Amino acid sequence: MPPDRMRSTELHAPGGWPGDARFGRGRPAWRLWGPVVVSLLVQFPATALLALHGSLAEGAGASAWSRIAAACFAVIGPFALLAARRLPGQTVAVVAVLSSASMLTGPIWGPPAIALAFAAGSGIIRGARRWTYLSLGIGWALLLAGALAGGWALSGFRIGLTTVLVVLAVLLAEGFRSRRERLAQYRRTQGERRATAAQQERMRIARELHDVIAHSLAQINVQAGMGLHLMDTQPERAREALSNIKVASKSSLDEVRGLLDVLRTDPETVGGAPAPRRPGPDLAALPSLVDSLRDQGVAASLTTELTTTPGAAAQLALYRIAQESVTNVLRHARAGRVSIDLSEIDGSYRLTVADDGVGAPPGPEERGNGLLGMTERAELLGGTLETSAVPGGGFRVDATIPAQAAS
Repeated sequence: MPPDRMRSTELHAPGGWPGDARFGRGRPAWRLWGPVVVSLLVQFPATALLALHGSLAEGAGASAWSRIAAACFAVIGPFALLAARRLPGQTVAVVAVLSSASMLTGPIWGPPAIALAFAAGSGIIRGARRWTYLSLGIGWALLLAGALAGGWALSGFRIGLTTVLVVLAVLLAEGFRSRRERLAQYRRTQGERRATAAQQERMRIARELHDVIAHSLAQINVQAGMGLHLMDTQPERAREALSNIKVASKSSLDEVRGLLDVLRTDPETVGGAPAPRRPGPDLAALPSLVDSLRDQGVAASLTTELTTTPGAAAQLALYRIAQESVTNVLRHARAGRVSIDLSEIDGSYRLTVADDGVGAPPGPEERGNGLLGMTERAELLGGTLETSAVPGGGFRVDATIPAQAAS
């Protein structure tokens, strides 16, 4: 069943309580008939006895016909509760009118209108709060107005006991309703948190896959082109290109396997999280990036001036930013020289990758994922990433990550 259809079924299933599938189909019959039976046992026998034996209701001021009408109301009211599942608000209104009529027409010392308490509690739980409070208010007003207009005497004990029962039912129903709403809100919040965590994990996986695969494929593409070009004239250089392709593809496969190991469910955990089988790349791998550029015929330099050792998260982010920058150089820049500078200035790690190529990638589709991934990596650690054109031609990437936030 589609999720939307299933949600609709849970909220509006015939006989169910909104927001709780436990009270939908398959609900035990006693939950429907229980209030009816209890109300009948409390209201009908006493009312019928007083109706049949007028002497027991001496001083009540009620005729035989009015007492018989009161007994009928005492039966109809409880059975009206059977409609509470589908029409909770209307049921409260009907039961309130019947209860008021029973008190007006019946003997003074009749039983309390317990059906009204069941109807009021059911109406609030099922979401008909306005109907419930409005019906109770109008019912009591009609009762008092009818007694004054007709000159009928009312039992303070009967009205007081009924009022107490109704108030208790309303309080219990409001408490149950409030608890259910808090539980529903908690479930929604947990669902939103799980959805947010899943989205963040998908973005992280997308960044890792893009950085690993894009860099390796860029190297393989350049080396394959070089090998094809030199195959006939310089077979040794072509052989070297094939060797570089083998190394690049093996490195890429190792990183992809490492990423997949992290994603698998592993019973061995560290701090409650799956333990990766391979450590992620760090700044120690920067020289290999420089070597990959030199293998492509690009003059590359690496300068490192750090006074402290960055944390694992900072090292991974800085390496991936440098890796993506090198990938963009190989794919788009047609550069002859690239410099990678890593330093620590004013409590922040700063990575600068500059080339003397043709500038920024040609279009947003080409530069979107790579620059977006680099920016996300820096911002997740509280840093920034800026790109700019190099005077005289070229492209520059500046990433800054606070040392304290990245530790």
